[in-house]
Amino acid sequence: MLLLATAWAAAALFFDVRIAWMRIPCMILYLIAVGAALFYGRNCWRRIGSGFICFVLVLAWWLTLKPPQNADWQEDVSRTAWGDVNGSIVTLHNVRLCDYSAEFVYTCQWQTRTVNLNNLRGLDFFLDYWGSPLIAHTILSFDFGNNNRIAFSIEARKTVGQQYSAIRGFFRQFTLITVVSDERDVVRLRTNYRKDENLYLYHTTATIPFARELFLNYVALVNRLHMHPKWYNAVTDNCTTQIFALDAMSTQPRSWAVLFNGKGDEMEYRLGNLATDGLSFEELKRRAYINPAAQAADNDPNFSERIRAGRPGFTQ
Repeated sequence: MLLLATAWAAAALFFDVRIAWMRIPCMILYLIAVGAALFYGRNCWRRIGSGFICFVLVLAWWLTLKPPQNADWQEDVSRTAWGDVNGSIVTLHNVRLCDYSAEFVYTCQWQTRTVNLNNLRGLDFFLDYWGSPLIAHTILSFDFGNNNRIAFSIEARKTVGQQYSAIRGFFRQFTLITVVSDERDVVRLRTNYRKDENLYLYHTTATIPFARELFLNYVALVNRLHMHPKWYNAVTDNCTTQIFALDAMSTQPRSWAVLFNGKGDEMEYRLGNLATDGLSFEELKRRAYINPAAQAADNDPNFSERIRAGRPGFTQ
């Protein structure tokens, strides 16, 4: 335990000390302090206790780091969404619609969209794989009819020149952002412009009251993050754990699939939360793969309809 704590604290100093030239010296001094505690202690338990005291001091410093509200953000995350709720009418501001010619070549429009909760028809979710089959990115999409869908993607907010790193995601490197978007942006980016990413689309059996409550909780989340930034963390505060933290999801069982979210679709299948048309999970997943359809639809205004055509659970 002390070895793991020491490794984490050393990495925290290396990544999160804000003055760049002090990072390596701080890390070295910390390791020297832990080494001295282990070498010069009077007995085993005092040595271990002294080592943990060093760790606690670093942890206490790390917890004081505050996420920034203003920074040199990348254009695609330069604005945060927020919403107004007036009865059944919800107005969302800073809804993103980026037009891509390559993954990092794009122009963004920021729209204001108004939806009527009485028109809510259903809830779909996407799983995006880019490496290990155990890890995926989760996107939820709410269908308001007439080809009007609102997608929510909880992501790491990056500054100009910054790239996502799973290792850095364990530290104070990124803030949390909920991108509110059209599917032609947040989905098409991953199927048509990023390499080696594979998306699967499922229609859920969520009731309209459940979907409505979840949508409102998403709006509450984007409003909180708009006013009060929060750190992203690859384990505790990411695209999936934040969904389960929303009140409407409190009835969902806690499972290892929340962390290893690449198996989230299989878990939801077992729970009966996916529209399956009587298919086995293996066949359902095979037919849920949307990359070819998304690439064919590309910039078609009917992109969302075309990626759903012929898939299990969607009304033809």
